[in-house]
Amino acid sequence: MTRIAGLLAATEGPDGAAETAAAAAAPGPVIRLDDVTRYFPGPPPVNALRGVDLTVERGDYLAIVGPSGSGKSTMLNTLGLLDRPSTGSFLFEGVDVSALSDDERAAIRGRAIGFVFQSFHLLPTRTVLENVMLAGAYAGLGREEREPLARAALDRVGLAHRVGFSPATLSGGERQRVAIARAVCTSPRLLLADEPTGNLDRENSASIMRLFDELGAEGLTIVMITHDEAVAAAARRRARMHDGRLTELL
Repeated sequence: MTRIAGLLAATEGPDGAAETAAAAAAPGPVIRLDDVTRYFPGPPPVNALRGVDLTVERGDYLAIVGPSGSGKSTMLNTLGLLDRPSTGSFLFEGVDVSALSDDERAAIRGRAIGFVFQSFHLLPTRTVLENVMLAGAYAGLGREEREPLARAALDRVGLAHRVGFSPATLSGGERQRVAIARAVCTSPRLLLADEPTGNLDRENSASIMRLFDELGAEGLTIVMITHDEAVAAAARRRARMHDGRLTELL
């Protein structure tokens, strides 16, 4: 089976399990960007990414830090296959995803990448359990598979006792834990976090960062976008963005 077919097989439920494991164990980095640019025509024209080179190995925990307007959001959208580079090369697990169709990119995104956002993006009319189960639906799993995975993920983040609650009844920290459970319940190979502590107080922020530390220690590859230097310091690697350039990598 080709590498592209192997990645896509991960969206096919149980029949793709062997290929999912093979993709996760495959050698080489999860992400490699070579001279990537993203240009938005005007007026005024915007060079959101300028010649970005970046390699993210399996198990890396990377924070990309920078002020508003530095290109962080465009970087996140690119890494999450939500946007395409204007020029340059983007390999995801060795596959040039720039050459894939929108449906192929969506299929990989649904199974291989988990997302955590500042605003949680939980559906208020669904229970905590139903919100987490949505990730399995996006990954093409049947309900009989989705529910046990969602329950296990909620237990992992310490919210097994909240499965029937409405998100509106939870604290901000609990809602972010639900969002993290949703992001990881299908065992993605990459977790992308966009300002994951931006709406939280200091105590809840520290709790979420401890959870990220634990997930990273378990081998999950994490890329976090943040403007907060203290939050970025918790990651094992840091990159700095300014004016669309990755100007510093520690």
